[in-house]
Amino acid sequence: MTVTLFITFMTAAAAVNGLLTEAVKKAYENAGRKYSANVIALINAAVIGGLGMAAVYMLMGIPWTVNNIICLVIMAVAVWIGSMIGYDKIIQLLKQIQETEAAERGADNGNEDQ
Repeated sequence: MTVTLFITFMTAAAAVNGLLTEAVKKAYENAGRKYSANVIALINAAVIGGLGMAAVYMLMGIPWTVNNIICLVIMAVAVWIGSMIGYDKIIQLLKQIQETEAAERGADNGNEDQ
């Protein structure tokens, strides 16, 4: 596994993952169902990054060594993070952080009154 192959596949897989995530989100919206874009991106990344990298290994004859299996897992995480770098996902992440901080402040304020 070379760095060039890793970066090339990560870039292509992140692009495919982003498109697939958008397609799944649209399908959920059309069905009127609630969803979490980050969870959808995570599941897609596991499938595209993990299974896609496994397919690359088999097609290119790359041996299944411990280091290459670790790279496969890292690839799934890298594809997930790469696909999350999008405006709507960053905004959603910031809102989730703000909500968590507000909830923590509310819990802290409730403890101070006692």
